[in-house]
Amino acid sequence: MPRITPDLVAASPQFTNPLREREIKLRANKIPAIENLGATQDQFDTIDLSDNEIRKLENFPLLRRVGTLLLANNLIFRVAEDLHEALPNLHTLQLTNNNILNLNDLMPLATIPTLKRLVLLQNNVTKQPNYRLFLVKHLPQVQVLDWKKVKPKEREEAEALYKSGGMEQKVVKKKNLTEEEKAKIKDAIAGAKTLEEVNRLEAQLKSGDGLASEDAMAD
Repeated sequence: MPRITPDLVAASPQFTNPLREREIKLRANKIPAIENLGATQDQFDTIDLSDNEIRKLENFPLLRRVGTLLLANNLIFRVAEDLHEALPNLHTLQLTNNNILNLNDLMPLATIPTLKRLVLLQNNVTKQPNYRLFLVKHLPQVQVLDWKKVKPKEREEAEALYKSGGMEQKVVKKKNLTEEEKAKIKDAIAGAKTLEEVNRLEAQLKSGDGLASEDAMAD
């Protein structure tokens, strides 16, 4: 199975991009997990991990220099709670075409005060009601969302929508599944025929949403 190794890091293209930033290109290697990025020796402003098979945005070493992460076309459904500790200067996160389902799955990004640009196009989370206003409210540091600048009017609308005692769609605690519900989901995972189906089921298990109906699974 392909992995990020010191040898892969050394052999990957490393260059100064048009923004005059040092970039390493680790894309299209069928990488399933983030690991061993300490081998970069924190020498890059941008790390390109697009077009891989990464499922979790986690396991970064402390990389103070990294400002941009490119992760389009992966399988990501989870963001680590401690991402802000490993990437204290992250300002741009590109997550187009991943498997993020729920708004709450993005809340770890609220702890990254430097995050200014976020792209989530082609994730199912964008279909959630009030998706954009939710993120404008709960990620106030983000200035550009899905390539569109956040406008003052949007901030006013988000504030009104999510003010205390208003709209109920706020950050909610993860539900606790019963052992029977967990077993059903695990059985469904074992019988899944595609990687996409496995990822969707694992995301449901993580979020506490329970086993979705067949119609919902097909969406």
